[in-house]
Amino acid sequence: MNQMIRTQQKTKANTPLPRSKAKPDELVPSRYAVRVGDIDVLVVSDGVLPLPTKMLAHNAAPADRAAWLDDMFLPQDAFDWALNVVVVRSGGKTILIDAGLGFDPDLHLPRAGQLAKRLAAAGIDLGSVTDVVLTHMHMDHVGGLLVEGVKEQLHPDLRIHVAAAEVKFWESPDFSHTAMPQGFPDALRATAKRFMDEYRSQFRLFDETHEVAPGVIAYRTGGHTPGHSVVRLASGGEALTFAGDAVFAVGFDQPDWHNGFEHDPEEAARVRIRLLRELAETGEMLVATHLPFPSVGRVAVDGDAFRWVPVFWDY
Repeated sequence: MNQMIRTQQKTKANTPLPRSKAKPDELVPSRYAVRVGDIDVLVVSDGVLPLPTKMLAHNAAPADRAAWLDDMFLPQDAFDWALNVVVVRSGGKTILIDAGLGFDPDLHLPRAGQLAKRLAAAGIDLGSVTDVVLTHMHMDHVGGLLVEGVKEQLHPDLRIHVAAAEVKFWESPDFSHTAMPQGFPDALRATAKRFMDEYRSQFRLFDETHEVAPGVIAYRTGGHTPGHSVVRLASGGEALTFAGDAVFAVGFDQPDWHNGFEHDPEEAARVRIRLLRELAETGEMLVATHLPFPSVGRVAVDGDAFRWVPVFWDY
């Protein structure tokens, strides 16, 4: 018996694996599905943004920032920020929350801007999207709708929900409190202007809160931008908040650190701390634009700060 087993093992070891006839488009799936009661949620990766690590905390001492990066096994000069969007189905509506980067050749960010391709890979037709909710109008949240050929595929009655304060801000944006790499302010201004020119007739503005579909409510937080909003999904006693740019990866350990893209860093820190406290109390799920994909987890209090608790992947 032992001899037969050894012979079988040797035969298997010497048997070549079948070769794939076609190279897969993606070695790692770019989507992750979650259910929140009766609401279907799909987190989709738009890619990654390689950005300077100083952007994580321009008000922190360089040694403190370096120590955090070292503790996280991250490089000291630049690393890849995740870029996530969410597709929600509720009450007969298909809702896209944020729209990814799109394409800007001047910023040299070729690994992001994958939204249209990755929605298609997930079986989501752009024409099936009934609503878009924008957490804010930075280019990595609206640019995907400006990619050539995308608008023609969208439903002509598409509704784009965005806080009125956000639209007002981008009519004359203030970058005096940001700390962005060279070229980004001009690109952000140009993209926001183009987006408003292209889609203003489809805007559905709200002031503080707005129900987009059953159990899908947008809340204006301000901070990151004046009209920055989060989207809370609630159904069947379960809940999930898509936090947009209110929370970054460093924000759990160091919620007071200022991100370079925040237009009002001090208010952004207050918004972040308040949101993290609420999520820690309720135990509901959190997804955010720049948390590592699939970005689904919960928040725990950890002394004077917080702790990120990723969910266990459920296949």
